[in-house]
Amino acid sequence: MAYVIGAACVDVMDRSCMEECPVDCIYEGARKLYIHPVECIDCGACAEVCPEEAISADRAADPDHRLDNRRFFEEPLPGREEPVGSPGGSAKIGPVGLDTAMVEAG
Repeated sequence: MAYVIGAACVDVMDRSCMEECPVDCIYEGARKLYIHPVECIDCGACAEVCPEEAISADRAADPDHRLDNRRFFEEPLPGREEPVGSPGGSAKIGPVGLDTAMVEAG
């Protein structure tokens, strides 16, 4: 089970969760952060430090946000030809600078 960042993070991106994550599985879009569902080790460290309380366990997350989080990694984002995939840590690719269609529309 992984964690998911919900709507409360859109246009906030405090990033304290990124600093706390021991495996570097939180990626930066343009308006929101996303947790890689495969790279996440389910430690919950990110949820404990989120000032927006935007992070929840996958099974407790809003289903739309759970699916949207997966789309960030599995489908090409608007303006990209390839999906983000599994780069093995956000530091390897830096800020992606793009969001899913759901976040862009919201």
